[in-house]
Amino acid sequence: MPYEVYLKKGEEKRISNGHPWVYANEVSRIVGKDQNGSLATVYAADGRYLGSGFINHASKILVRIFIRDGRTDCDNVIAERIREANAMRRELGYDDCYRAIFAEADGLPALIADKYGDYLSVQLLSLGMYRRKNTIINALVNEFAPKGIYERSDVAVRQKEGLPEETGVLYGEVPEWIQITENGLKMAVNLRHGQKTGYFLDQKENRLAIRRYAKGEVLDCFCNSGGFALNAATKAKHVTAADVSELALTNVAMNAELNGIRNIDTVCADVFELLREYKNADKQFDCIVLDPPAFTKTAHETQDALRGYADINTLGMKLVKNGGYLATCSCSHYVSQAAFERMLAEAARRSGRNVQCVEIRSQGADHPTLLAADETHYLKFFVLRVCDK
Repeated sequence: MPYEVYLKKGEEKRISNGHPWVYANEVSRIVGKDQNGSLATVYAADGRYLGSGFINHASKILVRIFIRDGRTDCDNVIAERIREANAMRRELGYDDCYRAIFAEADGLPALIADKYGDYLSVQLLSLGMYRRKNTIINALVNEFAPKGIYERSDVAVRQKEGLPEETGVLYGEVPEWIQITENGLKMAVNLRHGQKTGYFLDQKENRLAIRRYAKGEVLDCFCNSGGFALNAATKAKHVTAADVSELALTNVAMNAELNGIRNIDTVCADVFELLREYKNADKQFDCIVLDPPAFTKTAHETQDALRGYADINTLGMKLVKNGGYLATCSCSHYVSQAAFERMLAEAARRSGRNVQCVEIRSQGADHPTLLAADETHYLKFFVLRVCDK
């Protein structure tokens, strides 16, 4: 008999409003017996139907709801959602490289699929999705007809699902390097060893937007593959791309060569230390990009993360020339936009500069947010104009 999950009294409001996660501590009882990772139906305490999703007794997120119309043919639902998600991206003009499936936001919790030219990179982050790997791959092949699909489920969150981290070719063949075109620039992407699924697609529109502010001397911090640096180099006199990873800087040089760009230099360094060195040397830039990795991946580390953001943004503001720009980001959903903006105001006070906010952006439209789930809105991107008082 399939699992039936009944919530405690009063715990159904968030689920009724559209949030897909049912936490184990919200459940009063479970009826039935089935395989872990199977489809379970969720009810309110009064017996009202709320939806169905994959259950995992080993996870704090007991059920991830993705069906709310009573259907039980989950394989068909998955295939349908994949088609719908891709159709939305194509309608918005996405073609060569984009996030094709964004998990909960596309009604497919814990499933990520990114398109890189003729190849796909996927993450299966829950037991339920992992158990339906073949269904998912078949649906992706039918929708995209890719030359290859690579799995990048080397993510720590899988451990919370009782799953090992896994990588490897799931379909066809996947070469070491794949060339994509982003904002008119050629980019070499490594699906096997690149960050996340191979590259940070969520900043695509923001990288294009930086061309508006890039002038003179530009510093791209935490540059990774050089997405911001290359876009800035199309407008600026000179760009310095800084990262602690030699592999990332090799990728920057490769991408610059692909595009015939000669005005980028790379610096391998800890960015915090590098910014302090520049400050001590009275070095300044016309435009600085701060695109650090997530400073926290847990809620209890949020205050430490905000202190880190305040430190680096204060330094960044001090290093911007009068009338120049600081583009600064946070990719942690635990740091809200309001908290990030308050931190920037404090950093401005500490820097002793006059700081204007000229633009606020977020993740690209291929990374839609689910209004009922704050977790899907994670990227904050502020462009600040920094002046002397």
